[in-house]
Amino acid sequence: MTAYLDHAATSPLRPEAREAWIRAHEVVGNPSSIHGAGQSARRLLEDARERLAVLLGADPIEIVFTSGGTEAVNLALKGLWWARSAGAEAIVLPDGEHHATVDVVEWLSRFAGAQARSVPLDEIGRIGVAEFAAAARGAAVATALAANNEIGTVNDIPALAAAASAAGIPFHVDAIAALGRVPVSFRDWRGSATGSAGLVALSVAAHKVGGPVGVGALVVSRHARIEPLLHGGGQQRGLRAGTQDVAGSVAFAAALDAAEAEREREQERLGGLSDRLIRGIRETVTGAEVLGPLAHGSTARLAGNVHVLFPGAAGETLLFLLDQAGIAVSTGSACQAGVAEPSHVVLALGRTPAEARQVLRFSLGRTSTPSDVDAVLRHLPEAVRRARAASGLRPATPS
Repeated sequence: MTAYLDHAATSPLRPEAREAWIRAHEVVGNPSSIHGAGQSARRLLEDARERLAVLLGADPIEIVFTSGGTEAVNLALKGLWWARSAGAEAIVLPDGEHHATVDVVEWLSRFAGAQARSVPLDEIGRIGVAEFAAAARGAAVATALAANNEIGTVNDIPALAAAASAAGIPFHVDAIAALGRVPVSFRDWRGSATGSAGLVALSVAAHKVGGPVGVGALVVSRHARIEPLLHGGGQQRGLRAGTQDVAGSVAFAAALDAAEAEREREQERLGGLSDRLIRGIRETVTGAEVLGPLAHGSTARLAGNVHVLFPGAAGETLLFLLDQAGIAVSTGSACQAGVAEPSHVVLALGRTPAEARQVLRFSLGRTSTPSDVDAVLRHLPEAVRRARAASGLRPATPS
């Protein structure tokens, strides 16, 4: 592989996480056992929980380890829905959410009578606070992405959390794409909310920050009313039964610790690389259009995320041609890999279905270098030319 630019799908395992994972596996014992071996494992697990709590701005008791981000989202939305107030049936679902959220809400609509209330995105993919607040009135649950996983737009989570609190409903935040890229603090985002309303749940995943695949966490406020998905053991406040993954949890904490230590300088570096990539694409590819905010940062776009519309060129064709050149990119969420459908995020921006099939996401991360950007700019113009020739379409000529 010449260049890996799909860090938004998964990021390479950090050495710190690998070493922590191996060391933890040398300790044999079930952390729920009361003998010495079990308690040794328990100490490792609780140390990891405490470290994650510090890094996420939460209390250790609020950290519930899961098998990944998807399980965390499922536990939050289904658990909050099942514990909802009587008579409330609506779930506030902004347009352009990750499929882990969209599919859960669709399932609850089909099998449990939930009613989805959409909230439109603006032209750069941001959730409107006023529109969100209006949708939250009388709802059962609300959810939102901290940062869009496709186009990288960062949302105003404190304002959305305050709107949910004012409406008296619980609010879940999917911070999986944002983790390690912008400051993520459950306590700060929750603000002055009290009780079971406002921000009460936050999802994260280890592999987005260089931890192992198959490990995640849901931060659950001690005040939240939430029903578990799994039963059979009573672990983790009874919210997630089952033998806990000690080594995975330890590796997650090590990875996030390393990611947070370098976050500010790394995001500045990635911002420079992504700006260089954008300039190069604009200079070499006619008609290419960057979607989402042009600026990067904690109030605009995730640094390292570049989402581009290539009029007249099918995204799948571009992905294939770049892959042949040793360059890994994506057309959208990896959770929809292999599904030939237009990006629902691009559609939520008001674009046409044809345009929603003509996009690529370049996502840079810790291992990305200037040579990776050079490789893209070297091969992309010819890939676009061939993709446009294959489609028989041409980009519109500016008037």
